[in-house]
Amino acid sequence: MKFATWNVNSLAVRLPQLIDWLNANPVDAIVLQETKLTDDKFPAQAINDAGYQVHWFGQKTYNGVALLSRTPAQDIVKNITGYADEQARLIAGTVGDVRVIGAYFPNGQALDSDKFVYKMAWLDGLRAWLASEMQQHKQLVLMGDFNIAPEDRDCYDPAAFVGQTHTSPQERAHFQALLDLGLTDAYRMFEQPPKSYSWWDYRMLGFQKNKGLRIDHILVSEALKPRVTACTIDRQMRKLPKPSDHAPVIVTLD
Repeated sequence: MKFATWNVNSLAVRLPQLIDWLNANPVDAIVLQETKLTDDKFPAQAINDAGYQVHWFGQKTYNGVALLSRTPAQDIVKNITGYADEQARLIAGTVGDVRVIGAYFPNGQALDSDKFVYKMAWLDGLRAWLASEMQQHKQLVLMGDFNIAPEDRDCYDPAAFVGQTHTSPQERAHFQALLDLGLTDAYRMFEQPPKSYSWWDYRMLGFQKNKGLRIDHILVSEALKPRVTACTIDRQMRKLPKPSDHAPVIVTLD
């Protein structure tokens, strides 16, 4: 089996790229972030025509998530149960024998902002709900744009990010708290090239200079961990004309 996550940064713009990618990479399921579409505008038919079932949860202009799978996903959940949120940030479903959770973590903007307070509260809500999900679903994967670079090696210039979001001690502590629930960062299960990132700023030749962050992650439960045989970042999609600023991340299970 193969699962993937991709922040498409507007599905309306990136739909042809998504369809092409799915044709070339027939994953069993993929979660999308930043679809930026209201539910009535979601291109379900085009995705069905590509051979995928789809559930989506959107809002106008911002956020929006989706779960695409070759076989129908069951027991769909939208947003964090028990945490009141007006933003469309999470979707979950069971694909085969695996509970798949796709999430678009808040950005946080700045450490002294209301958006950072929201990010901390959202992460608290996620962890509490996830602990319950993991009790019910032993084989579980949490994927998405976490907006957290968990280690200095996940950031092209750690010194430049001191005092900023994505690399703050508070955010990294939340990432560790997710691992402490019994999850493992699938990408770090394997030897990886140095300076491996999943996001690059559009500005100042960020991708060309590899000034990036690894903020798109796939975390697997203890029961799922023995099945993981590979985890990769598909940089090729970032090379396309008018790309998303994120690259897909893929995990392979036996």
